[in-house]
Amino acid sequence: MSTAGAAEGPVGSTDTTATVPGWVAPALESVLRRVAVTRTEVADRFPLFADPGTGRWTTTGRGSWTGGFWAGLLWLRARHTGKQTDREAAVRFTGRLTDWVDADTATRGLILWYGTALADTPEAAALRARAAHACRNAYDPGLGLVPWGSAFGGPRLLARVDGVPGMVPLLASADPQAARSHLRRHLELCAREGRFCWSWRYEAAVGWVPCDDPPPGWSRGRAWLWLAVADAVHRLGTGDLAEGMSHSPREQAVPPADAAHPEGPVDTSAAAVTAVALLKLGHREQALALLDELVGSHVTADGRLLNGCYDLASGTASQHELIWGDFFLAYALAALTGLVGPHDA
Repeated sequence: MSTAGAAEGPVGSTDTTATVPGWVAPALESVLRRVAVTRTEVADRFPLFADPGTGRWTTTGRGSWTGGFWAGLLWLRARHTGKQTDREAAVRFTGRLTDWVDADTATRGLILWYGTALADTPEAAALRARAAHACRNAYDPGLGLVPWGSAFGGPRLLARVDGVPGMVPLLASADPQAARSHLRRHLELCAREGRFCWSWRYEAAVGWVPCDDPPPGWSRGRAWLWLAVADAVHRLGTGDLAEGMSHSPREQAVPPADAAHPEGPVDTSAAAVTAVALLKLGHREQALALLDELVGSHVTADGRLLNGCYDLASGTASQHELIWGDFFLAYALAALTGLVGPHDA
């Protein structure tokens, strides 16, 4: 999808009345049309990633850690079209996230925050409140965080960066102090070794031990961290975190999936997450530059954001359409058009 010839406005402004570039609304329309196509294909299952050639989705029955992004996309489409059928689909898939409330996983932030934040029903609000209190109950004051958990296998006492986004705003609604602690502990661990380390295992005898999965150059590590920081700045008044972090999200290019392999696949989903974080932090110019590249170089005519990398190490979906990439791209575009506010989700 080309953005050539788009009408540019004062992109450096954080004023919500700033002129929106001409390519934004058509791009949002295209991405949300794709949501309708996806809904027809996946029926009652949750989309995970789609083949870049055929567009066919690999799906899950319960949504895994990405289910909230599908529900969130459905709510974005429902807001955009105003159609009852779109709204009913959004309500149905949000309701199906209920089983994750009591699951032992820090990805409840990703699932239950993004799956409910854009909803406008009392049932979704009640689900979000239940999830927030369940996460508060899982908070370990000795560790200073909500552990990664055992729901997906492996050791329970992990601190992983992808257990921070979504968890910060969700936990903040029930216990702001726990939300601050959860974020600060992850920030401390991520940069403890003088380099990025996105996962740590707790051992009673020695404390926190670094893990090598995900690798230090993982594209989404910084993106997830900055998204959580942006939410904390808005919801917890922790502006000092953004000011004190040296690894500011100033990217204006789609990053490699692993910085250690710069000639390998890129990860558009990391760029989409970063664009949302930039908008939340008021860096509109940088967000627009990143979104312009995504839309101009990686979105197809039928609204598919390609070149997302699920897992480079295993070779899983390394150049695919990813459901969370679609969500964050759509959310960023929707925030620019005013369909949603940058802090609605």
